[in-house]
Amino acid sequence: MVEVRNWAGNVVFSAGRLERPQAVPELQELVARADKVRVLGSGHSFNRIADTDGTLVSVADLPQVIELDEDARTVRVSGGTRYGELTAALESRGFALHNLGSLPHISIAGACSTGTHGSGNTNGTLASAATAIEYVTADGSLLTLDREHPDFLGSVIALGALGVTTHLTLAVQPSYQISQVVYDGFPVGRLGTDFEEVFASAYSVSAFTDWVDPDVMVWRKLRAGTAWEQEWMGAKVADGPRHPIKAMPADFATQQGGVPGPWNERLPHFRLEFTPSNGDELQSEYFLPRAMAARAFDELRALGKQLQSVMQISEVRTIAADELWLSPSQGRDTVALHFTWIQDEAAVRPVVEALENALLPLEARPHWGKVFTADAATLAECYPLVPTFVNLAAKYDPAGKFRNDYLNTYLPSH
Repeated sequence: MVEVRNWAGNVVFSAGRLERPQAVPELQELVARADKVRVLGSGHSFNRIADTDGTLVSVADLPQVIELDEDARTVRVSGGTRYGELTAALESRGFALHNLGSLPHISIAGACSTGTHGSGNTNGTLASAATAIEYVTADGSLLTLDREHPDFLGSVIALGALGVTTHLTLAVQPSYQISQVVYDGFPVGRLGTDFEEVFASAYSVSAFTDWVDPDVMVWRKLRAGTAWEQEWMGAKVADGPRHPIKAMPADFATQQGGVPGPWNERLPHFRLEFTPSNGDELQSEYFLPRAMAARAFDELRALGKQLQSVMQISEVRTIAADELWLSPSQGRDTVALHFTWIQDEAAVRPVVEALENALLPLEARPHWGKVFTADAATLAECYPLVPTFVNLAAKYDPAGKFRNDYLNTYLPSH
């Protein structure tokens, strides 16, 4: 038996082994004969969402598929493919995705199934690009759902509850160029008072803060050709490349300084050819209606010293509304509040509880794949379509083959 851990190293999987089928028929046979199955993507979740004491499966070794349909403006891609691999292939053909996460190292299926989101006022989650999804179901058969199917909106961000995703079809668009400009010294108070102006100022905007320091670092990712200023809203262009954490070297960060480059080399914060850290961290994230942003920022500043005691950095981003049932942006334009913690769960947990006490009354939704303390009843209030999704999971997996302790705890079946 080999000890299998997630990327951060804080979860040791109960299965003790990882099956890596080489072909879809092999995966179908494996799923059909197993009693319990969970799928491990690139391991970038920070809780036990992927854990099982049954069969743990990776689809990373299935044949890589990247099939571009230029007329339909879609690409069919194998679920285990990493975003950095897909985006390089699309860029070489003159096409692009609408949005990317901060890490290009994550897998397509894993990112979509947990609601990974990227950034931008008008940009939906990564999963919102999906036009079709292909699963191996509990009996080992193959199932394809597209946007015309009534169950599609519940099938993309599905937390592994419906089956093993083998392929997704994603909408694409013509390639575009991005210039990334980093500003130092943005006044923290203006995040709230000038929220709309700040986050509408570029294709994608990230603000990095510890909620104590009066100065915020803002990364603006602008469509190439858009004018940008040396001084902007009280901040100045950084005098060199920056890492989101000020004290860290910027070697692994994507190019800054306003130099235009392909979308896939600017929208992520980090470059594919480097591992941005050793994973020695925990993460939490909460998604609120944008109208609640200023109130949330006031709460975070009030908690600043407590947060700072266990926090490496916090990031603020925005995401456009979508209609995927378990999406953090389902039905509403969203502000995302991300927290990177030290890897000490005993120290972090009470801080997360205090954070949720402040944010949940503001209609915050916890990220499914990160550290949170909310219970099932609270999550059902945060995500109004949870009951509908639970019924969908029971329809496609009536015996609960894909269920685990995480799903039984947070999305209990009837």
